[in-house]
Amino acid sequence: MPTFVWKGRTASGASATGEIAAGSQTDVVAALRQKKIIPTSIKVKEEKKKLTLFAGRVTGRALAVFTRQFSTMLNAGLPLLTCLEILGKQTESLALRKILTEVRGDVEGGLSLADALRRQPKAFDNLYVNMIESGETGGALDVILMRLAVYLEKSAALRRKIKGAMIYPAIISLVAVGAISVMLLFVIPIFAKMYAGVGAELPAMTRLVMKMSDFLKVAIIPLVIIVIALFTILRRWHKTSSGAKAMDPIFLKFPVFGDLIRKQSIARFARTLSTLLSSGVPIIDALEITARSAGNWVVEDAILKARISIKGGENIADPLSKTAVFPPMVTQMIAIGEASGGLDEMLAKVADFYDEEVDQAVENLTAALEPLIMVFLGGIVGFLVISMYLPIFQLAGTITE
Repeated sequence: MPTFVWKGRTASGASATGEIAAGSQTDVVAALRQKKIIPTSIKVKEEKKKLTLFAGRVTGRALAVFTRQFSTMLNAGLPLLTCLEILGKQTESLALRKILTEVRGDVEGGLSLADALRRQPKAFDNLYVNMIESGETGGALDVILMRLAVYLEKSAALRRKIKGAMIYPAIISLVAVGAISVMLLFVIPIFAKMYAGVGAELPAMTRLVMKMSDFLKVAIIPLVIIVIALFTILRRWHKTSSGAKAMDPIFLKFPVFGDLIRKQSIARFARTLSTLLSSGVPIIDALEITARSAGNWVVEDAILKARISIKGGENIADPLSKTAVFPPMVTQMIAIGEASGGLDEMLAKVADFYDEEVDQAVENLTAALEPLIMVFLGGIVGFLVISMYLPIFQLAGTITE
């Protein structure tokens, strides 16, 4: 049973406030009237979230499955609270199960579904909550949930493709680093001991590799700590406004990777805005939500400028066309969609097109990385092997002479 925080006035006109546990806001009003208190404000008390070691987070796949099942059950005529209870029991995600229990309690306490979901920001973002609110207002919650499910499934599929494409190059890179480290830390020192008694001067390549081995034996742990610390600092800084503003434009200029990031951002922008507009979310609110979920500061800035343009009575396409992010084809299709009144449908076509473009970019990235990594690994290992055997070749040459 939820706890409500209330404010009101007594019969004498004095201010009063307090907390009361009740089944709904109506019960709170009835209880206060018995005490001859006129309520002026009643809100559900915000509970502090307890940290749990094994709660985990709600994955995109679990959220998509929940959303589709929720839509199907509502469409079949099941009551909202019954749907939440059933879905909370059958979901495999422990984190989502806990969240749905809290959401169901909030809805029983008198909150709307959107307000209840808004209290769970780690699982339900602004896009999700605003679409649910639109569905509740328009009386088409099941339809909105189905659109959300499709959106979440396509977004999850796109992320899976990109992560899947990165697995092989990442594994090869780790193997390359591991092989080189093993040679420098364990193999090269054996050769160094063998050459220690040789009176002749070692070749420059061999001396260089031996110095690298000696340095790595001393600095391997500090280097690992520095790399991890630097990665963590940069990652956290990127999550800040100043960090994103500084790093995201650089990411877009990376060869191959920059093209993939740009296409992924355009696909996400088009898919998100199309879903929001088709669900009845006002375009000003839809653009703000889309900007916050763009995933890149450059794209976010362009969308927010378009939002300001619309507030001033202009269209979306013009400010987007002035950026280097959105290609002319995208801005022209948006302009046609605005003129014809079918902007959501046109954006959906743009999203479908760029989903395919992302697939192709991922394939190109994988095809480009594999030979580069293999050449790099082969070149480094070859250099190390030659540098270690070069003194033996020279010694054999002097003996022959």
